[in-house]
Amino acid sequence: MPEPSTKQIAIVLYPGLTPLDLVGPLQALSAIPRVDPTYEVMVVGETLDPLLSDSVVSLAPSHTFDDATSPFAIVVPGGGDPTLRAAGHKPLVDYVAEAGAHAEIVMSVCTGAIILATAGFLQGRRATTHWAYTDVLENLGVDVVRARWVEDDKYLTTAGVSAGIDGGIHLVQRLLGDDVAKLTQLGMQYEPEPPLGEIDWDPAIIEAVRPIWRPPLADILATHPHLDPRVSRLPA
Repeated sequence: MPEPSTKQIAIVLYPGLTPLDLVGPLQALSAIPRVDPTYEVMVVGETLDPLLSDSVVSLAPSHTFDDATSPFAIVVPGGGDPTLRAAGHKPLVDYVAEAGAHAEIVMSVCTGAIILATAGFLQGRRATTHWAYTDVLENLGVDVVRARWVEDDKYLTTAGVSAGIDGGIHLVQRLLGDDVAKLTQLGMQYEPEPPLGEIDWDPAIIEAVRPIWRPPLADILATHPHLDPRVSRLPA
């Protein structure tokens, strides 16, 4: 396949992801081609078929994996249990591994970091993910930190759901500078003032409510053995 004529920013779509994990950074990154048409933003899937998300709505890719084999940047959104399953879906993980190996920027949103880890990218690196899944990522050999977004070499990971917007705006800043990033933030009117104020990050509270979001780590590994580094991660 010939080299693309544009610098492709490929956002990966797979079944069951959280819509805002994809749409948040997509909204920010969509400003890039309007300023610099050498970039192209696309949503890529295994096929062009619409896929059901974890929030009622279906989403459809604009391109397939074969259309973006060597993207400039790749963005992997996250979600709940469907993302854990996706981390064991060989065509998806193979695509992320191959495209990410050549990309200049590899980004994840929320639990998309778990897919990056199973693709072999984050072992021994600093990264972040949704607070309810930090132990899953740590189990894959990642140095997990609590932050809205973390950069380690070419890898940019963001925390849960809404943090993908932060990561997207930061990526705009990285590629096109402060002025364009500020205009993007203004255009999105991104000025968070949550109605209940700041989150209480008391570790005792986090551990108490984690079971609301997901089962214990042992149950996750039993259901999704590809997330256990002691066994083969991907089926043949």
